Amino acid sequence: MKVTFAVGQWPIEAPRHFDDFAARIERELAAVAAQGAQWVVLPEYLALELAYTFGPEIYNDLHRSLASVDTLYARWLSLFGGIARQRGIYVLAGSFLRLHGNGGYRNRSLLFDPHGHHVWQEKLRLTGFEKEAKVITPGNALKVFDTELGRVGINICYDVEFPLYARAQTEAGAALLLVPSCTDTAAGAARVRIGCQARALENQIPVLCAVTAGESEWSAALDTNTGRAAIYVQPDWGLPDGGVLAELDAASGWLVAEVDVAGVQAARANGQVGVASDWRGQLLPGVQRAFVAKFEQA
Repeated sequence: MKVTFAVGQWPIEAPRHFDDFAARIERELAAVAAQGAQWVVLPEYLALELAYTFGPEIYNDLHRSLASVDTLYARWLSLFGGIARQRGIYVLAGSFLRLHGNGGYRNRSLLFDPHGHHVWQEKLRLTGFEKEAKVITPGNALKVFDTELGRVGINICYDVEFPLYARAQTEAGAALLLVPSCTDTAAGAARVRIGCQARALENQIPVLCAVTAGESEWSAALDTNTGRAAIYVQPDWGLPDGGVLAELDAASGWLVAEVDVAGVQAARANGQVGVASDWRGQLLPGVQRAFVAKFEQA
């Protein structure tokens, strides 16, 4: 099965009204759908671009930004659900910081199907910035979702740096991992890239990473954005030796590429190595803990 993905390297802008943001989203997604995209992947913190619509008294204050943007949640669902249904595509709508019952905001990534229905995965581990905000709280459930492509998992940015999340999703049947990301330093972008490549190698599944791009001086959360939109696979027969199936060679835009999902699965079953199937060898009792071995005299 070959599937065409559009993975965003999304430049943060300053929309004056929700309708301006919606018009841009509709225009961009219509363009990639016209190129044959069946899946669209947008980056983490996408919804925070809407803070600008409330004016400087709001967007200069992270806490007030989160509270204001949260009031747009129903319109967010309607916007992306409508586009997914109209275009007949799957859309990962970046992430939305949604007010939770405990008074904190959970970083929620919503996946819409071609019928306009949605599911979500919340971010499980918080970065230093998110902890310091003292108003963002971690999710507490790891999920996979049934789609026409098969089961799919989502790791939001920092979560992809922890191997057991993607491993549990793969063991639950995930054949694809989506990674919406937002990083402000080259080191942060490198950590996410390395995490994506490691998860692709360990689980022998495609990993797709969408990122924010450009400079946005008005936002404390989205001020500087780094990284590259990319699709990673395990290095093996019939797949790129470096494990990078495709990467955007531009400052921003869309990476539109075809992924031979069946080909990746074939390499997983019959490749040079079987990292995914050999994973449980790490769990044998004799290697659960390392012990100190003494040097022996020859």
